[in-house]
Amino acid sequence: MPIFRINMIDQFINFVIRPPRAEYNPDQYLWEKDFTLAGRSYKREDLELKNARGHTLLCSHYLPSPLPEDTPLPCVIYCHGNSGCRADANEAAVILLPSYITVFTLDFSGSGLSDGDYVSLGWHERDDLKVVVSYLRSNKNISRIGLWGRSMGAVTSLLYGAEDPSIAGMVLDSAFSNLYNLMMELVDVYKIRLPKFTVKMAVQYMRRVIEKKAKFDIMDLNCLQVAPKTYIPALFGHASDDRFIQSHHSDLIFKSYAGDKNIINFDGDHNSSRPQFYYDSVSIFFYNVLHPPQISTAHSSKLEKYYDLGDLKVGAGMDESLLYEIFTGLHSARTDAASSSSVPPSVSTAKSVDELLSEIAPVTTVDSMLNENNTPGSLETSHLQDKPNGQNEECCSYTSSNRESWGRCSSLGGSDEESSADCTAADNGHQKTLKAFATPLRSMKKKSSEPSKEDKKKTTTPVPKKPKSEKFEKLEALSKRLRLCFLRRVNHRRQRSS
Repeated sequence: MPIFRINMIDQFINFVIRPPRAEYNPDQYLWEKDFTLAGRSYKREDLELKNARGHTLLCSHYLPSPLPEDTPLPCVIYCHGNSGCRADANEAAVILLPSYITVFTLDFSGSGLSDGDYVSLGWHERDDLKVVVSYLRSNKNISRIGLWGRSMGAVTSLLYGAEDPSIAGMVLDSAFSNLYNLMMELVDVYKIRLPKFTVKMAVQYMRRVIEKKAKFDIMDLNCLQVAPKTYIPALFGHASDDRFIQSHHSDLIFKSYAGDKNIINFDGDHNSSRPQFYYDSVSIFFYNVLHPPQISTAHSSKLEKYYDLGDLKVGAGMDESLLYEIFTGLHSARTDAASSSSVPPSVSTAKSVDELLSEIAPVTTVDSMLNENNTPGSLETSHLQDKPNGQNEECCSYTSSNRESWGRCSSLGGSDEESSADCTAADNGHQKTLKAFATPLRSMKKKSSEPSKEDKKKTTTPVPKKPKSEKFEKLEALSKRLRLCFLRRVNHRRQRSS
């Protein structure tokens, strides 16, 4: 072969087994030894493991700090790509740690700061992964184990998963189906103009050189041979504009994969950041297959506080009509959110207050209090009932700059002193109507004056829910308002205007 072609082939060999190596400072590119996410404390434990070839593997394990007592946690092992390192798992830590799923990451042999001179695109990395899994199995604080691999790491995960069915689940991002076919495709992608027979001869030459240097046969790296024998639940992902490993590789593996599977295609290329909806899908997938424990936190008691009305005794010098008015408002919240009808619902006064309290509990759950038709960022006040002519209106105010305003009622056109009252009622003869809001709701769609039958049949389309901590704040706000209404016997009346 001409010398320039041999040099080109040597560059291609290095492209396969000796890509650019990540050199980094762990203290600068990894999460800190002690850090905080979403108000919780976590730690990074660094360790070293030895693989079967005697290479030292540098590893990091992200864990809650402190670890829950007598409660083992699941772990996801993140497997980086051919030019990657431990720092690639930073996003995985952010996504999984809040769900009490620990994250283990390593520099494979030949990558990052670990020993070794060459990578093998999954062949020897599979043995490195086996060492990590064995280490985690010996850790009593670890329960189930999942794998999350990207590019070379996805192939590594698939090759290992075929040998270890105890793995709970795998996320496989941008895996190649067959290394030989990939190399032939890259010749076209990078426009290496050689006759076809010359390319085949070059590949055979590369095969011998790679086997001599990196100690593996490129013909053995075939995911299509192991996919039909693997039954671990798997989530596949691939970027639609990936030109390095084209998306049809994941399609071929997905088609032949034997286990429970799903595939997500998204915009981007091989090295682009993944979209948020993909990370959300990964988080849900691992939550379902790893079953992390439900561990109580500082907010765990807020839901109980929401239903706790203190030492309230019905009949202890208290006007029960006020309770019926509040329940009317809460029933209105449920009815208006689920129906286009403009008729205000009624609450039977034949029932006891205790019965009404038990009925209202499911109405004021987190999900039912939010109108899922609107965007999470909507801060507009909702109208739960159609306002009769001339009747003043009660509402709850909330702005992003003042969360303490939860549960505070204000009247349109009222003074500051009047708006400080927590509950108000309109008096028309002997009839009272209270518009009590359990929480400030997101903006609802305006009700049409003549709703069609099709509109009534439409169901509410859910959107991403708000964080639990914020929902609990809303729920606790109702508890505070009810306490003020009950214990202070707030009965702020407004006369109907002439």
